[in-house]
Formats: sequence, structure tokens, C-alpha cells
Amino acid sequence: MKNYSIKAFFYIAGLITIALGITLTIKADLGAGAWDAMNVGLTETVGLTIGNWVIIIGAILIVTNALIAKERPDLLAVFTILIVGKMIDFWLLTVFDSFVVNMFWKQLLVLLGGIIIIAFGVSLYLQPKFSLNPIDGFMVALQKRFGFSLTTAKTLTEVFALVLALALGGPIGLGTLVILLCIGPAIQFFDPKARRVMDKMLS
Repeated sequence: MKNYSIKAFFYIAGLITIALGITLTIKADLGAGAWDAMNVGLTETVGLTIGNWVIIIGAILIVTNALIAKERPDLLAVFTILIVGKMIDFWLLTVFDSFVVNMFWKQLLVLLGGIIIIAFGVSLYLQPKFSLNPIDGFMVALQKRFGFSLTTAKTLTEVFALVLALALGGPIGLGTLVILLCIGPAIQFFDPKARRVMDKMLS
């Protein structure tokens, strides 16, 4: 029971941290990650909050991923979209509602801070090996069904979201490119450290 509690803590803390990082990349106003830009574009075009779109798109992806991989829907992934979606709205609409940065170097610092926080959150949430969020699940489903490498599958999912974000007028810009280039190495930096901490706590 203690081990499960520790794993659950890492998982939930990771998802909450990811939501904080996403919020900062959006607030930096230099261009968000492709999926986040798509959700912002949907909010500005259709309505509803960004967090609600995270949940809606995530639910669609859960079904889509199951169809692609020819497996049962990963219903536990619902937890990931509910936590991240609700927490993005909490950070955006409550904590950072009046937070504005209008100097480029400050925007860049906020963006980089957001990337580091997302990477840290991802490294926490991956350790317990519970259900993936539907975006990561989309990548894995493509890999399973078509035999793509994870890099190719990840690139395809990002391009898919990028095209939709552009069509919806989402915030694509310099920040989008910085996130694309930096997020992988940042996750790689934090992942072994998070693994060591959790293993130590479990033992």
C-alpha cells in the first residue's frame, strides 16, 4: 500500500506540474507547444476553456488510440486529462489570471521556465508506469500499429497538432520551436534523477 501511495504521489504531482509548465508556456506569449496551441485556438474560435479542450481532445484521442492500436480504450487515461485539464484552468484562470509579461527577455525566461517545469513533471508522471496521457498514447498507438519508431510517431503527432493549431489560429511562434527542440533533452535530464528518487523512496 505504501509503495502504491508513493507511485500515485509521483503520478499526480507530475500531472499537476505539467499543467503549471503548460500554463507558463502559454503565458509567455511567444508560441505554445503544438497541442497547447491547438487548444488555445479552439478556445478562441469555438469557446470553452483551454482545460475543457484538453479534456475533450483527450477523450477523443483515447477512443482514437484504441481504434488505431486495435485495443480496448485506456479508461485510466481519463485521470490524466481530468487532472491536467482542471489544473490548467486553475493555473490560468485563478493563479496567473492577471500575469502579463511584455518584455522579450522576460517572456523568454517564462517560456524556458515552463519548459523545465513540464519536463520535470513528465519525468515524475512517467516513473510509476501508470496510464499515459492520450497524446503520448497516440504516439504509442501509431508505433504499435504501423511499426514506426517512437521518434517518427512523435513527429507525426506533433505535425498533426501543428497543422490543426495553424488552421485554428493558435499561438504558433518562436516558442513552439524552442519547446520542440528543448523538451526532449530536458526530460532526458530529469528522468534518471526522478527514477533514483522514487526507487529510493520505494526501498
